[in-house]
Amino acid sequence: MAEDTRQDKRASFSAISEHNTNGMARTSAVASSKTGASKKLVIKNFKDRPKLAENYTEDTWLKLRDAVGAIQNSTSIKYNLEELYQAVENLCSYKVSPTLYKQLRQVCEDHVQAQIHQFFLNIELTESLDNLSFLKRMNRCWQDHCRQTIMIRSIFLFLDRTYVLQNSLLPSIWDTGLELFRTHIVSDSAVQKRTVDGILEQIELERSGETIDRSLLRSLLGMLSDLQVYKDSFEERFLTETNRLYAAEGQRLMQERDVPEYLHHVARRLEEENDRIMSYLDQSTQKPLVSCVEKQLLGEHMTAILQKGLSILLDGNRVTELTLLYLLFSKVKGGLLTLLQFWRDYIKSFGGEIVCSPEKDKDMVQDLLDFKDKMDNVAQSCFTRNEGFINAMKEAFETFINKRPNKPAELIAKYVDSKLRAGNKEATEEELERILDKIMIIFRFIHGKDVFEAFYKKDLAKRLLVGKSASVDAEKSMLSKLKHECGAAFTSKLEGMFKDMELSKDIMIQFKQYIQNQSEPSNIELTVNILTMGYWPSYIPMEVHLPPEMVKLQEVFKLFYLGKHSGRKLQWQPTLGTNCLISAHNDFLILIEEIRTATGIEEGELKRTLQSLACGKARVLNKNPRGKDVEDGDRFNFNNDFKHKLFRIKINQIQMKETVEEQVSTTERVFQDRQYQIDAAVVRIMKMRKTLSHNLLVSELYNQLKFPVKPGDLKKRIESLIDRDYMERDKETPNQYHYVA
Repeated sequence: MAEDTRQDKRASFSAISEHNTNGMARTSAVASSKTGASKKLVIKNFKDRPKLAENYTEDTWLKLRDAVGAIQNSTSIKYNLEELYQAVENLCSYKVSPTLYKQLRQVCEDHVQAQIHQFFLNIELTESLDNLSFLKRMNRCWQDHCRQTIMIRSIFLFLDRTYVLQNSLLPSIWDTGLELFRTHIVSDSAVQKRTVDGILEQIELERSGETIDRSLLRSLLGMLSDLQVYKDSFEERFLTETNRLYAAEGQRLMQERDVPEYLHHVARRLEEENDRIMSYLDQSTQKPLVSCVEKQLLGEHMTAILQKGLSILLDGNRVTELTLLYLLFSKVKGGLLTLLQFWRDYIKSFGGEIVCSPEKDKDMVQDLLDFKDKMDNVAQSCFTRNEGFINAMKEAFETFINKRPNKPAELIAKYVDSKLRAGNKEATEEELERILDKIMIIFRFIHGKDVFEAFYKKDLAKRLLVGKSASVDAEKSMLSKLKHECGAAFTSKLEGMFKDMELSKDIMIQFKQYIQNQSEPSNIELTVNILTMGYWPSYIPMEVHLPPEMVKLQEVFKLFYLGKHSGRKLQWQPTLGTNCLISAHNDFLILIEEIRTATGIEEGELKRTLQSLACGKARVLNKNPRGKDVEDGDRFNFNNDFKHKLFRIKINQIQMKETVEEQVSTTERVFQDRQYQIDAAVVRIMKMRKTLSHNLLVSELYNQLKFPVKPGDLKKRIESLIDRDYMERDKETPNQYHYVA
């Protein structure tokens, strides 16, 4: 009776419950409403799993094996794929997975073994089969194997994702397929050798310019990579063959081709190899392959390339090839360092020819500026503004420009003079400013800047006194650049020259007013420039026989000036003036010797003045015989036919070229000034140190002096100071000096 009651209760409960597949049950809405919306959770036991039918496992495996066989033989499968998948799932559910995995592996292995047997049989039947045909057959075998493995895995996917996944030591179905193919086919020495030989042959043909089937190589190399034999079986041999090929090619082409053509060939080869990597080679091959090409085509020939072609590329300003050269050498270890050394040597050699060739002195500065522009362009455009190359260029310029002491400094000063002198219509103000900036770059490399200062000051004096300066703004701009580069002490005298000219203008305005207030004003207009002796170059005083009117006017100016500035002394320098009065009769010709005697003007100055008056645009004098130059024996008289539309005429005095004597004189003054500076530096150092050895004294002098000096010259100055009792030698140690207070 109790049992029946339990059954009734179970039947009643089942009627109002909905079952889940996992044995859980939830109460229905009807039950909930009867119990006041309360829910009940009922847990039921799992249903007992039905037992497999007898021989189910064997029959199912036979069905699966037939399907696998059909896939391997490329025939149609008798069964539905979903049915086969469900069959595998059923077997796995009843713990037949280990047996099923082993059976599947055995079937696949048997098939692969049969394939390799058939493969070799076909090879033996067709011994004449070429490498390309062999590769195609090998690829077809591989593709078939992959396709079959994928289809087999799709049927046995449940096995692969459950049993195999839970056993870490077991390879997946796909990995099993790869392992079997590697073990029985690719690992065979004959198959592997012929496969790799065929691939290398195809690559060599492509490198020779022939077209090959890249998809075939991509598939086969992918096979080797998937089978994990790519590195050992292929890459090592491939790199060895590549190394051999490019070693021979590099040696041959370096003999046959010029450097620009060779560089383009190397760039093309690198591009081709990178394209092969993108197309069919494994990415792991990229670094060793590119390194091999760079080493054999560039690394082994760096010195030869630069010796043979760098000067040609730089001389021809071949920007494209120089850019390529830098790019290629940057890829090779030590390449840029080697290129930098050759680049520095080229600049020293080429620049040294410009500086050390006296026959090129006329164009030296312009050639230096052009050469600097050219090298700057190469450094910026071709060498990517590499700081090392820019510093090497500066070092090279500083080295070669000081190989010939003093001359570059002198010529740079004269070049600046030619650009700042009136009549220079080659450049606008903006262009002139750019030229001055470029000149300052060259100026920085010069050690003997005091030579530049001496010649620049002499030329500046001429421009200011003769009124030949093209632009005051340009003059002051150049002065500002020199001050910024060398300091205020370097330009203090030059700035004083400009101040003298400005003060002279103010004095002349006052003098004109003074003359107008005189009882007997002069008909001659006198212009005087008051020059401070310490600022201006030293000039040799010259006695000139001036007309009485000029002498009287000079005395008037002297009284006027000394009345305002007592205690000063005036020394007249008529040779620096812009006007000269010559007394000439209307009808008589006067010999140049007579004019010289009458005026007392030095011969060179006189000829230059007469040339201005008789051979220029405004010919106030007649010259007999006619000609452009004034010679001894020429005769002059006043030109009665001379007329001009202006009341006041300015006749420009012809500027005589600087003579060798003047150049030597200026250079000697610089050397004399240097001796004074050395003496002052020695005394200054000894006064501070009291006692010092010779070597330490020389070292201190090199640190303080701003111009190049030889040790022998320093020794002479030290001996001179000892003779003049500024210092003395130590009695026991002759190499030791003592300061004498």
